Amino acid sequence: MDDLGRELGWDDVIIKEEMEFEPFPPGIYEFIVQSMERGRFSGSEKMSACNMANLHLLVRDRAGRERHIYDTLYLNTKTEWKLGQFFGAIGQKEKGIPVRPDWGKVTGAGGWAELCINEYTDKSGVIRKNNKIARYLPYKP
Repeated sequence: MDDLGRELGWDDVIIKEEMEFEPFPPGIYEFIVQSMERGRFSGSEKMSACNMANLHLLVRDRAGRERHIYDTLYLNTKTEWKLGQFFGAIGQKEKGIPVRPDWGKVTGAGGWAELCINEYTDKSGVIRKNNKIARYLPYKP
């Protein structure tokens, strides 16, 4: 059973200061799309403005531990390869065959992805690590 935590009261004492979790080691993991939100990327020097899909993925290791990973799919020809990987991973696209994605079936879909470690500096200047999708893997029923 998942640890759902417990409700804190308005007058309860707060002890923890930071979220404590260790990213998964780099490797291949199963994922499920928990939610998807449509958004808009305003553009940059490297890519024109375009629609984007913000994905909330639930990733599990073989021991059943879970991590939440967020990934963004940009609907732009520069990142069309990643769209193809993602829709191939969830079984909507076959290699070499064009597809019109069924965005309504993204939430709840699942597949496999390769995770890597992402190192970043937070607002306080502290170096932190989290998981990031390195690539989505072809669908295996």
